[in-house]
Amino acid sequence: MSAQNQKASGVIGAIAGMLGLSALAGVLVTVMVTPALAVTGMAASNTIGIFEGLPEYIRINEQTQRNALYAQNTANPDDGFVQIATVFAENREEVSWDEVSQYVKDATIAGEDRRFYEHGGVDMQGIIRAGLGNLSSGGVESGASTLTMQLVKNIFITEALKADTIEERDALIAQAQEQSLERKLKEAKLAIGLEKEYTKDEILLAYLNIAGFGGNTYGIQAAAQQYFGVPASDVTIAQAASLIAIVQQPGARALNSPEKYPANEARRNYILRAMASEGFITAAELQEALDTPVDEEFVTITPPANGCIAASAYAKQFCDYVVKNVKNLESLGSTEEERLANWKLGGYDVYTTMNLSLQGVAQDRVRELIPPTSTILDIGSVAVSVEARTGRIITMAQNRAFDDSLRGAEDPTTTAINYATDRQYGGSSGFQTGSTYKIFGLVAWLQENRGLNEIVDASRFELNQAAFLDTCEDGGGPWGGLWRFKNSGGGGGGAMSVFNATVSSVNSAYASMGEQLDQCAIRTAAESMGVHRADGNPLQTNPSAILGTNEIAPLTMASAFATIGNGGVYCEPIAVDRIVDRGGNELPGQSIDCRRAITAEVAAAAAAPMAAVITGGTATRSRIGDGVPIVGKTGSTDSYNQTWMVGTTTEVATAVWVGNVTGRVSMLRYPSGSAVRHDIFRPLMAAVNAQYGGLGFPAPPGRLLTGSGVQMPDIAGFTQEQAKSLLEGLGFRFEVGDSTDSALAQGLVTGANFAPGTLLARGMTVKVTISLGNLINLPDVVTPQVDYNTARGILNNAGFTNVAQTCVQIPPEEEGGNPDLHNIVTAQSPAAGSKVKYETTITLTVSKNSCQ
Repeated sequence: MSAQNQKASGVIGAIAGMLGLSALAGVLVTVMVTPALAVTGMAASNTIGIFEGLPEYIRINEQTQRNALYAQNTANPDDGFVQIATVFAENREEVSWDEVSQYVKDATIAGEDRRFYEHGGVDMQGIIRAGLGNLSSGGVESGASTLTMQLVKNIFITEALKADTIEERDALIAQAQEQSLERKLKEAKLAIGLEKEYTKDEILLAYLNIAGFGGNTYGIQAAAQQYFGVPASDVTIAQAASLIAIVQQPGARALNSPEKYPANEARRNYILRAMASEGFITAAELQEALDTPVDEEFVTITPPANGCIAASAYAKQFCDYVVKNVKNLESLGSTEEERLANWKLGGYDVYTTMNLSLQGVAQDRVRELIPPTSTILDIGSVAVSVEARTGRIITMAQNRAFDDSLRGAEDPTTTAINYATDRQYGGSSGFQTGSTYKIFGLVAWLQENRGLNEIVDASRFELNQAAFLDTCEDGGGPWGGLWRFKNSGGGGGGAMSVFNATVSSVNSAYASMGEQLDQCAIRTAAESMGVHRADGNPLQTNPSAILGTNEIAPLTMASAFATIGNGGVYCEPIAVDRIVDRGGNELPGQSIDCRRAITAEVAAAAAAPMAAVITGGTATRSRIGDGVPIVGKTGSTDSYNQTWMVGTTTEVATAVWVGNVTGRVSMLRYPSGSAVRHDIFRPLMAAVNAQYGGLGFPAPPGRLLTGSGVQMPDIAGFTQEQAKSLLEGLGFRFEVGDSTDSALAQGLVTGANFAPGTLLARGMTVKVTISLGNLINLPDVVTPQVDYNTARGILNNAGFTNVAQTCVQIPPEEEGGNPDLHNIVTAQSPAAGSKVKYETTITLTVSKNSCQ
């Protein structure tokens, strides 16, 4: 006969149901705890007061359950989803009445409370029996707990597990398990209250869903899966009895260790015999179950795959990022505390933004090229991609596997740190971005209506930092002292356009641009595109920041570059599309949060040189050639300890970082250390483009090509004062350079470092050259057809004293020679009219009939 077929209530059960609570308290005290009163001195009236001061009943709340994370297979949701992780505070999966085997229900009744369907929450027969035992022992050793009373205790334990601190949790658990009169009285009254509010089947099911089965495993479903690899609906008689054998003493009888098998088998066999005695199983079923030993063959351990450490090998870091973002999931509650509490309660299916097919490409490529460890340096690498129009994170790959356990802390091939994210969401402090940060300087330049074709001075490698404007009060300034820098490869720059400076990533040109900008404006441009330091501190605004000295997370850089791909609209990165709760209700995930960061014109102008970076600049190795337009920027630090490649189409942006997790070892010491970032970026973006495609970028507007540049005037022959007034009036800085040989009067301006007509950026320093006044016109001594002595006299009179001669023989007359030119000067060097110094040697050519 099944326990589900409830027995008629007996006389004792009826009496118990009719007794008043105070009267029942008196019975409990008199029969069950009189020996304890003599020891403690507690008055019976006090116990009744405790009893009557309790609430009528407690609710059977929803129990903690497992949360599941899912990823899309491809960019198309119709291609389906796959589970990538299971995350829970307690290993529990709540099941319905029909999802629990009848064997489990019968074993619970037979082993824990045979009169469950007869009493009203408190078993008077059990109380009398326990009282007799307590009289003989002199203490409260047997409490006659019914299954309903055990449920009350387990509810208290479950609530204790939700405590914020370990200390608070342990104190509440100890209180719930305390062997005391007060606890028994509480359980008794609350059990009676439960029986009034819930049916017997609801109470039994709640007990099975809440009971602990050893370690972090709670509920019959999780226990059946962990110990036997089957759902609770499919357990055998022997398995059902073995599971229920655990609940009284999980620490001694759980099936998680062979040492506990004998104790479990002894209790299981007791339950089996009780099931037979109650008529739940036949004698043959009993014998078959008894003949099944509890051993390694009987138990099939299936460890729960809990947490991001047990997530899909392709999604561990991303799983950790999602879990750390739970506090931001507004659909889980109105406050961070409420969201975290609901997440701990669990039962959510979380559909993330990850594209698992692309994640596979990213992860495989990163780990193929960048091992978890290297004898050369503490190497790390990340490839992260976001949708430009939504901010959805579709890849997050890393060279080291995720492991946040103590074991992982000792394994150099794993890490608990997510290099792709900020410290708040992964423990990383970010990495210096190198020249990828120049894009924000370019945006600030364009925002001031400066042009791509404006010429800047890239010839200087030492600047006075005090000359840099910085209106930010929290950027780290004021700045002072000399700033020395160099270009990649150590080469010079000369004068070049901003366009070419971007394509070739010329540090000296961008330093010159920074000198003409407010450093705070550069930071503001970066911040508008979502850029922030990974450690949470304000972006630094030191003059060298334009070259990438701030430590920033790769996810941040990908999202910022996506702004260019999205026509100047920045989208906050998100990781969760939607959520389904335990009731099957669909909840919103993270809302798409996009805003206008920069104008579409500025975005188009910035994209122009960024496109040339890939087609003919520093990132040609990242060129894909699939017809999908792509723009980007490379980056490396001064010591080359960090390298970057960041690029975007109109649909997806990707950031690849390869460098030192700690230390400053040059990546040039690593095999293909300069190229490996491109070799990760290129195949990943090829796979991205195959799924997402991309449109063309708009042409830059004409006004942002010329900008506010001014053509360099011709100032030759100006006095220094005249030149300074004109140049400063045009918006240039005036600087006197070297003096030079010139026919102009001494002290006059002969020229400048930029040719007349050059389109110069306002604020550029124009360095003028000054005449020494030491060049004069050389007289003509050839045309007069004079002899050498006469010619030398003419030159001497003009101030030229260094005169030399050379002879040239006159050909015969029949060959066209003219004998009348004998001793006549027929050529001079330098030529007549040349501007030369007085000390210059003038060579005269004298024609003669014979040079012998």
